[in-house]
Amino acid sequence: MAVERLADGLASERVDHRFKALPPDAEGRTVGELAAERRNLFRDGFTTPVLALSAESVEHNLALMESYSAHHHLAFAPHGKTSMAPQLFDRQLAHGAWGITAAVPTHVRVYRAYGIQRIFLANEVVDAAALRWLAAELDADPDFRFICYVDSLRGIELMDAALRAAGARRPVDVVIELGAGDGARTGARTEDECRALADALAGTDTLRLVGVAGYEGEVPDATPERVLAWLRRLLALAVEFDGAGRFAGIDEIVLSAGGSAWFDAVADVFAEVPELSAPVLKLLRSGAYISHDDGHYRHLTPFNRVPEEGALQPAFRLWAQVVSRPSPGQAFLNAGKRDAAYDLDLPTAQVVRSGRDGTVRPAAGISVTGLSDQHTWIATEAAGDLEVGDWVGMGLSHPCTSFDKWQLIPLVEADGTVTDYLRTFF
Repeated sequence: MAVERLADGLASERVDHRFKALPPDAEGRTVGELAAERRNLFRDGFTTPVLALSAESVEHNLALMESYSAHHHLAFAPHGKTSMAPQLFDRQLAHGAWGITAAVPTHVRVYRAYGIQRIFLANEVVDAAALRWLAAELDADPDFRFICYVDSLRGIELMDAALRAAGARRPVDVVIELGAGDGARTGARTEDECRALADALAGTDTLRLVGVAGYEGEVPDATPERVLAWLRRLLALAVEFDGAGRFAGIDEIVLSAGGSAWFDAVADVFAEVPELSAPVLKLLRSGAYISHDDGHYRHLTPFNRVPEEGALQPAFRLWAQVVSRPSPGQAFLNAGKRDAAYDLDLPTAQVVRSGRDGTVRPAAGISVTGLSDQHTWIATEAAGDLEVGDWVGMGLSHPCTSFDKWQLIPLVEADGTVTDYLRTFF
């Protein structure tokens, strides 16, 4: 399926009870039909809680990362695990992305179902069933570009055996993952281990070494100096491997890193790449930028360090309604852990929309103190700060655990007009 047909396919899905917060009277319409009605989030039948994504902020963030990547001569494969929303993948590709990054084989299957032709899997794949499927997918489509990590001799052994058993005709392109340090997540811990992995790969015809990669976000006790030092180790490994002829016969050498907290450091070090035997694909993989947030990434974004290059805009707002006001200092909203990210920070109350007349005011004196499964605990400074029926708009922290709670997310303009609905696949 071509990427250009992606939106048409999703727009034909019918709205029903599976999708939270959508207007009950929309039952039976297709998503495309509902989007064409351009309903207002607050006046046209949506039920609370409802998660909205700002259309203007998403477009701003897409354009900013496109220009940032181009300015720093980086290819960009944003991590799709953040949203698992093919419509956003389509937008990211339209804004210059090289491809989309995946975390597990299930992601790859979703991406392929929606026509993604270039996929970087930032993990080792040792599942024989997944490798069988991958071999068939590569054999069936000569234009499909796939790259994944290797970080262990046993992993190479398992991958080779599974691909041989599957009768794979195309080798799987792999990059050796250099771990970010002792106690970090995945990846070979030392350069000697990486050399041993390269030796093992040279002895197979089912796997082809095309580069090196890693994730600087796992550098222990990260500081700019430690992150830069690790990135330079990664670059030095690529240069060494190229000098030793380990990339002989490939069209481009892949050098990849880059989460959402240190992509400025990645840009600085990748600018130091010397001339090698083949062109270098300098592949950035940051994913949270698409929606940004009002908590974790607002504090961590590299644009705080390089404000002259721009600023991302938080795009999420979770709207919930006051359903209980049991005391002057306490209120409860009808959103909870099933609706809001809470793994890093609690939501933050930002604005109040009056349940009486629709006027909007800052959420002064109102704070979120906790979440139950289906309730938000609110503390108020004065009895008149909230009343039952008011809507409270909350900012969220951590995009990855915001998207995954909603299967269909309204894309909303500043005046509340819903222009589209984003389908997620978690």
